[in-house]
Amino acid sequence: MRDEFDAVIVGSGPNGLTAAAVLARAGRRVLVLEAADTIGGGARTDEWFGSGVRTDLCSAVHPIGYASPAFTDLRLTDHGLNWVVPDVSLAHVAASGTIGVHRESERTATELGVDARRWRALVEVSDPRTLVEQILAMPTIPRRRVLRTAGFGAAATLPTDVVARAFTTERAATVFAGIAAHAERPLTAAGSAAAGLMLGMLATTGWPVAQGGSQAIIDALASVVRTAGGRIETGCEVTGLAQLPTDCDLLFDTSPDLVARLFADRLGNRYARALRRFAYGGGTCKVDFMLTDPIPWIARPELMARTATFHLADDVAQIRRTEAAVAAGSLPERPWVLGGEPTAVDPSRAPSGTHLAWAYCHVPAKCAVDVSDRIVAEIERAAPGFRDTIIGVRVSTATDLERHDANYVGGDINCGAASLAQLVARPVLSPTPQVTGVPGVYLCSSATAPGGGVHGMSGYRAARALLARG
Repeated sequence: MRDEFDAVIVGSGPNGLTAAAVLARAGRRVLVLEAADTIGGGARTDEWFGSGVRTDLCSAVHPIGYASPAFTDLRLTDHGLNWVVPDVSLAHVAASGTIGVHRESERTATELGVDARRWRALVEVSDPRTLVEQILAMPTIPRRRVLRTAGFGAAATLPTDVVARAFTTERAATVFAGIAAHAERPLTAAGSAAAGLMLGMLATTGWPVAQGGSQAIIDALASVVRTAGGRIETGCEVTGLAQLPTDCDLLFDTSPDLVARLFADRLGNRYARALRRFAYGGGTCKVDFMLTDPIPWIARPELMARTATFHLADDVAQIRRTEAAVAAGSLPERPWVLGGEPTAVDPSRAPSGTHLAWAYCHVPAKCAVDVSDRIVAEIERAAPGFRDTIIGVRVSTATDLERHDANYVGGDINCGAASLAQLVARPVLSPTPQVTGVPGVYLCSSATAPGGGVHGMSGYRAARALLARG
């Protein structure tokens, strides 16, 4: 191995494969080691329900990935990735009615009525893709662009509750709170509005799915790696430094815990302290459904058939109670639910006459409780008869998700809490937070800026930092 490779990447999630692809295209001899039998981490797709039924293990909808400069640079569409971009980015089923957030801004304005102007002022921008590219590249953006992101940055530090109060109707406030709550933070927490602002602005770009499942993103990345001469090996769990070469670059698409353990006596004090202090978020319980028919929504079924993503929460109060309960370590009685029906927009996922849906809710970290009954109850409220359509169920508790992907510590699918501190310094405040201080060693997982999501930017930035070193 010492003579054969210039860089070894531990972990084949989107960030690890992105780092490998960038390095391989630059002429570096690359090896990716994956502990599991299949590559992809949380972006894997399997056929658990049977042959030809494509179910995403965890990540399913990819608004940030669709805008990712890393994926654009790697030209993943040339390697088989096809995006399916619904006209309706998301639909929120609330007590006040079902609200659609559309790619077409004017349609969203019609949905929000008197709050349309406030929504545009807070959430929409003229060029969301460019702004998101700048945010994902921070803190290394050129100085001349800082002012263009300053408005977003100021609002992103606010609690969701503060931003939600800018709307005059419960309807608009509930939609924003649901988007912001993707980050799994109490609505009163500073910085909890950031996810709502970023994902909300991307609604006009689109909240797409990868045709055939999220694995298509992984397969495209792997194709870039292999086409450029890189190698990927599965079933290779790294537990000690003796398994790795000492004279090539090492990149870890893992939780900070492994890097802290392997290099405990070599990390600088500042970086070591940052890894020890690194905080994880709460957990997730996800349920996949195989159905005989589409979900029988009561309200606006024609709208629901045009989106891959739905939110279920009566009002802001329900979302607030859920996130407060999870932060306090307890299970919410009535959780707010995030879900989707991928076959509504991508029928290639399952044979004709078969339908797929998924849904999850937030739970405390390391929660082994199956809360699928609560999730089903929330869907049933909005779609009576849903239970009768179910012919298959797979439940992944927070502890199950951690077993599937070691980066999901305690079931935290973002590999680190989206607190204000970790939005600013993830895991350290640095132009290159992937650089550990140990020569040739990089942390390239979502534990580094810009954080969670399938966009590859943490790996992209690690690889670029390595190449800049010469």
